[in-house]
Amino acid sequence: MIAIVGPTAVGKSELALHLAQYFPIEIIGADSRQVYRHMDIGTNKPSPAEMAAVPHHVIDVVEPDDDFNLAMYHQLAFEALKASQQKGKLPLLVGGSGLYVWSLLEGWTIPQVPPDREMRHQLESRAEHDDSRSLYRELQAIDPVAAERINPSNVRRIIRALEIYYSTGQRPSQLQRKEEPGFSVLVIGLTRERSDLYRRIDKRADKMIERGLVEEVEQLLERGYGPSLPSMSGIGYKQIGQFLGGEMTLPEAIDKMKHETHKLARHQYAWFRLNDSRIRWFDRTGTEGETSILALNKVRDLIERFIS
Repeated sequence: MIAIVGPTAVGKSELALHLAQYFPIEIIGADSRQVYRHMDIGTNKPSPAEMAAVPHHVIDVVEPDDDFNLAMYHQLAFEALKASQQKGKLPLLVGGSGLYVWSLLEGWTIPQVPPDREMRHQLESRAEHDDSRSLYRELQAIDPVAAERINPSNVRRIIRALEIYYSTGQRPSQLQRKEEPGFSVLVIGLTRERSDLYRRIDKRADKMIERGLVEEVEQLLERGYGPSLPSMSGIGYKQIGQFLGGEMTLPEAIDKMKHETHKLARHQYAWFRLNDSRIRWFDRTGTEGETSILALNKVRDLIERFIS
């Protein structure tokens, strides 16, 4: 199995589609937002033509108001991985959600704990009316190992960890074990200088607006997918929802969207560290057009050596 990792907008999908010209690839998504149907522009999903040209898995698997968690992702991705291997294809894991990526590559055993809606509602109310930091401190007291793995601002994951603990009486970190995945892995990391990456992020955000992100969010709201849903809290959807709700102007929403995506990219480097010896890093700063193809060919040569 091969994985392509790195921050958002660095060029992971571009590389995957390039490699599909040379290898019998099937792409397994590792993006926590692309799993939702009807949310295409803001999640930067592959186009219908791209998905027709190369099989893609774990994209468009749930409705925006459905529950989706790590255990569900892990099961779907592992099934896709095995199916690809059985067909003699090369499974290519592509995405920037570090939790999803490492759960597969490190062979995590994920606790199969169904959601407790009443408990979740109580925890969500506490986070909304009190302070989400108090929930994080509560998790730190219960399971410091699990708390260390979660960003203090990620309320949804904090609530899920507490939900697992109160449902089972066991610490989430005790239920999550690591086992050898049973297949060889090559992890390719893409990086860019921060200014180059931010320029690409900003350009992509402007392109999303041009492609109709405002209209996409309007349609989601008209379908009844409210702004309180986890799916609608994603970058782009939240800010455009606030614009449509009269909380800010469109330019303010776009600026906020760009700022939050910059922040996301910095957070992703915490999952994919440049000094991680498991990752073969390629710096793609300034690579566009023909220069980009030359850089991508170096990755192709690495994969050929890995397969042989």
